[in-house]
Amino acid sequence: MLESTPHQRQVWLIFFFLGMVMLNFPFLQIFNRLETVLGIPLLVLYFLLGWPASIGVVYLFSRTLEHNDHHPEG
Repeated sequence: MLESTPHQRQVWLIFFFLGMVMLNFPFLQIFNRLETVLGIPLLVLYFLLGWPASIGVVYLFSRTLEHNDHHPEG
């Protein structure tokens, strides 16, 4: 198992807290409206787009870490 640096741990904590903010009251209330986009309620659209987007960002970050571990600079 590879050791993580303090910087990597900080970034993972930031991702965790951003995910928690995305699923808490202020953001859910912003998208909890009667409006629809192409017949899809905004809250549902928020979950259908926001959740996969956050997973994609975490995936890209982990791939970057993996690439840097296999090809160290210097």
